[in-house]
Amino acid sequence: MPDWSGRPRRLHRYRFRSVWLLNAPPAVVYAVLERAEAYPHWWPQVREVAPIDERSGTARFRSFLPYDLVVVASEAVRDPGAGVLEIAMRGDLAGWARWTIVPGAGGTRAVFEQDVEVRKPLLRRWALLGRPLFLVNHALMMRAGRRGLATWLARG
Repeated sequence: MPDWSGRPRRLHRYRFRSVWLLNAPPAVVYAVLERAEAYPHWWPQVREVAPIDERSGTARFRSFLPYDLVVVASEAVRDPGAGVLEIAMRGDLAGWARWTIVPGAGGTRAVFEQDVEVRKPLLRRWALLGRPLFLVNHALMMRAGRRGLATWLARG
């Protein structure tokens, strides 16, 4: 089915953007976010992160719905001066994810952007009917991540 532009819809593609306002200095938020291996300590839906080498690793995610997503993430950009962390992903999701960390009112504004294609066969089969649930699943994961990071930062 074409979208309003006449192009075929890509049911397996997702673009996300979340903005987290955090009560901590940008450098501190950046330092926490660049340590992907620690994500499972503060983000409940990031179940496992295992380094492969200094620039890549595997990650396993699971939110509300009963399925895991496993990806190999490779560092694409690490620029503390610009506040940017970006990874390329392959596996159950293929694409990229980026954090942009900037000063915000009373703390930090952490912007998460993601552009991915679902590659997991089960989710591809359920693309049309499952899309609304997949979007809710992602929103719940992001909300829990923001809460977890805020709590982690408050603990110092």
